[in-house]
Amino acid sequence: MKQDMIVILDLGSTENTVLARRIRDLGVYSEIHPHDITVEELKALDNVKGIILNGGENRIVDGSAVEVRPELYELEYPMISVDYPGSRCETQLQEQPDEEALRAFVFEICKAEANWNMKNFIEDQVELIRRQVGDSKVLLALSGGVDSSVVAALLIKAIGQQLVCVHVNHGLMRKNESESVIQVFRDQLHANLIYVDASERFLGKLENVADPEQKRKIIGSEFIRVFEEEARKLEGIEFLGQGTIYPDIIESGTKTAKMVKSHHNVGGLPADLQFKLVEPLKQLFKDEVRACGVELGLPHSMVYRQPFPGPGLGVRCLGAITRDRLEAVRESDAILREEFEKAGLDKKVWQYFTVVPDFKSVGVKNNARCFDYMVIIRAINTIDAMSATIERIDWDVLQRITERILAEVPNVNRVCYDMSPKPPATIEFE
Repeated sequence: MKQDMIVILDLGSTENTVLARRIRDLGVYSEIHPHDITVEELKALDNVKGIILNGGENRIVDGSAVEVRPELYELEYPMISVDYPGSRCETQLQEQPDEEALRAFVFEICKAEANWNMKNFIEDQVELIRRQVGDSKVLLALSGGVDSSVVAALLIKAIGQQLVCVHVNHGLMRKNESESVIQVFRDQLHANLIYVDASERFLGKLENVADPEQKRKIIGSEFIRVFEEEARKLEGIEFLGQGTIYPDIIESGTKTAKMVKSHHNVGGLPADLQFKLVEPLKQLFKDEVRACGVELGLPHSMVYRQPFPGPGLGVRCLGAITRDRLEAVRESDAILREEFEKAGLDKKVWQYFTVVPDFKSVGVKNNARCFDYMVIIRAINTIDAMSATIERIDWDVLQRITERILAEVPNVNRVCYDMSPKPPATIEFE
């Protein structure tokens, strides 16, 4: 069933994602598109019922105010403008519409139907994937995280054995992560899985690289190179599947909003990419991705698995990656996850992990002065990954985790707890 859509044109608002979520909460699908979308691009979207011109504080770009293309006004779509001087819209609002005004526009003016749900979304995406891929094969990076697992299940539903999953061990995985991926996907789900151990290759490329953006782009580029090498061993590979979700795109920057940080599947792709992209989750928020996974029948443990960034522990080993600090991150993270599970916090906290900065502090071990690293613990809760709050951890639990890390992880003499919400902080440190 084709889902009706309300299109939000980004004219500098900081509330685009909030507005899109509000419309989806009404049961109507909504997408955000750039202000300079063409008539042809707009007409290519399925079942558009109305358009919101969403202006705001970021409307001035490089000294000039962004505008929609004048020819868009000639279309027959109902339009409203918010904090944007659309002299040609019947309804002009100075601030975001309240619930009554939004409902009136969506249902009374646009005549949209409340048919946005995961079952319909999956049916639409299956049709779109089959239309895009045809008889070709799709190569998918399968990390075992939520996003890649859900996109794998969706692609399997759409094209079955035309999907080839590749799990790359880049040396930046959590403890026993690769072994777990192989067990779940190859042994239990019988996926067509290729395992590549490229840990030395990645760590060599990252040697002495401290800038977080450069690290992300190196990791992203090397991922693509590995896939290209694997693709050359196969026949019929034309597409690269990715678990890109909407927050990845927003944080990587838009035409009216500056980049927060690039994501390896958005900002790290090489210019000479040999594949066409298949990204069926790119308009979903994190909680919607999980709902999609549940609808697809994935096990609860997989759908609600801890989020894990594409660059892995590479963005949790802050600054230039060294093997001793990388191991400290891996071991301390394993202790944290084990203790959170014992305390029942794994079911309560959305994401939790450790990071190790690239500097040392003085301490005392075995009655002697030492100069070692610190481990920082981060535990946050969020709905859509666009904002996050800090979890209040019981003191006894924190003390037990601290004692274990200091006793079991080499080269560490200090443990800290990060109290910073998002914003102003981001979820990850890099």
